[in-house]
Amino acid sequence: MPLENFGSVLNFAEELETQDQEFYEAVAANPACSDHKQLFEQFAANAKKNVKTAQRTRRENVTEMILEPIKDFVRAPYCEVCQAAPSMTVEDALASAIRLEDRAVRYYTEAAAKLKALPEVARALKLLGKKHNGHREKLAVL
Repeated sequence: MPLENFGSVLNFAEELETQDQEFYEAVAANPACSDHKQLFEQFAANAKKNVKTAQRTRRENVTEMILEPIKDFVRAPYCEVCQAAPSMTVEDALASAIRLEDRAVRYYTEAAAKLKALPEVARALKLLGKKHNGHREKLAVL
């Protein structure tokens, strides 16, 4: 499904953050991941904040929604399902978390580039990408 405008890009960002939040909440509750429970809980809380950031960005820039069409940007490369999070091994949970963070960094980087004509929106998307990159760096040392 194509992401053809400002609103669809931010709606999809909300979907991705909600999926991340659900994943991190599930692995935080997974007994096999108890050593990293606090980290996963923090990532879930961050995802919840990121949803609010995406919503606020859309609200504050609503007058720009119709003005900037987007071409050649689709959801498919960013769709990833992490099922069985409650029963994953810690290794699988960490590997899935890294994939999700990589996906988010790619999405926000590419979305910001597609919306560069809207500097405030692009800046907000880049900030979200940086947050996910920070998560990725934390996961890389585990």
